[in-house]
Amino acid sequence: MRIEKGTEHNLEEIESLYNDLNDYLETHINYPGWKKGVYPIKETAQNGIQEGNLYVMQDGDHIVGTVILRHEQEAAYSTANWHNNFDDEDILVVNTFAVHPTYLNKGLGTKLMDFIIQHSKEMNIKAIRLDVYEKNKPAIKLYRKYGFDYIDTIDLGYSKYGLDKFELYQKLL
Repeated sequence: MRIEKGTEHNLEEIESLYNDLNDYLETHINYPGWKKGVYPIKETAQNGIQEGNLYVMQDGDHIVGTVILRHEQEAAYSTANWHNNFDDEDILVVNTFAVHPTYLNKGLGTKLMDFIIQHSKEMNIKAIRLDVYEKNKPAIKLYRKYGFDYIDTIDLGYSKYGLDKFELYQKLL
């Protein structure tokens, strides 16, 4: 397995991963609350690639996971007490943490999280932040395993999709 920045060349395969994962979530417990055609979609990946913030995990020639790491936080994050006042360049926010359904429960989430933490340390990041749908118990368990601290529960404005509350987490480095 290797992890590297995604490129325009990867776009179609990333879109396929998103679609395969959303199809899987439609027939299983949809912990993240994602919806095909809504999130994540091709434009999610395209924006991440254009910003230089999308990373892909590859098994041979196949993309099996992706994550977007950016400095910008959702506007609603400002309502939380993070217990510190870091500038955006000192923070990495985890977005669109996705593993292909064929590779679920095979440790890839752990490998992606190891990468995120190592990459953040190499960039001298002071804190990693993320939001997670409050019912996404597997993701919350992973984040807590890695020492992320619960900060607050907020509304990110996705109630029209049935996603009312998101938990905010932070890991100080």
